[in-house]
Amino acid sequence: MKTTAVEDVLKFWFPSLPDSDLAARVRQFDWWFRGGGDAEIVARFSPLLERAIAGELNDWTREPRSRLALILILDQFSRTIYQGTDRAFAQDETARALTISGIELGHYTALETPWEKTFFFLPLGHAEQLQHLEMSVQLADALVDESLPEYRSLLEFSAAQARRQRDVVARFGRQPHRNKLLGRISTPAELEYLASGQLVHKQPFPPDLAQFLIRH
Repeated sequence: MKTTAVEDVLKFWFPSLPDSDLAARVRQFDWWFRGGGDAEIVARFSPLLERAIAGELNDWTREPRSRLALILILDQFSRTIYQGTDRAFAQDETARALTISGIELGHYTALETPWEKTFFFLPLGHAEQLQHLEMSVQLADALVDESLPEYRSLLEFSAAQARRQRDVVARFGRQPHRNKLLGRISTPAELEYLASGQLVHKQPFPPDLAQFLIRH
């Protein structure tokens, strides 16, 4: 049962794509970060999220890929399933702890692809503590350094996003776009930022990558 559920999560989130196909990878990134799988996540994985929150999947932490699946459930799927509520961020601390301990155990380095590694450390990029955001930037930059040439531009965009997240928290001390859902009062500077249309998670791909999203 554990193996089946783990593979269900990983095969859903990391579908098989042609090797060295940048266009396919860009479209997959767009699907990941623009909510392409939201409806299916809610329909298929809501019960699994509840089990994860209850601690029933804690044995998934024993191996690198099952730990990754648990991180995805708590960090990514929770944002979708509880979208528009404060519960969307309620599992962030748990997911971040899984990332940090997984790095210490060598689970991160055991992963084979930059895409798996990106989502393994992404809870650090969702933090409101600068030390965790700095770790996210360092790991994202390292993926660029070790990337295949054909994927460098995509991973550079991902690393730039990590730096933008860090810079927002360095400026405001928190993630301003969460203020309303968390019942926090935004400062005038935060309100100006929120109205600017420059939110990190809404940053467009650069033109050399965006061209692959154009439907002909």
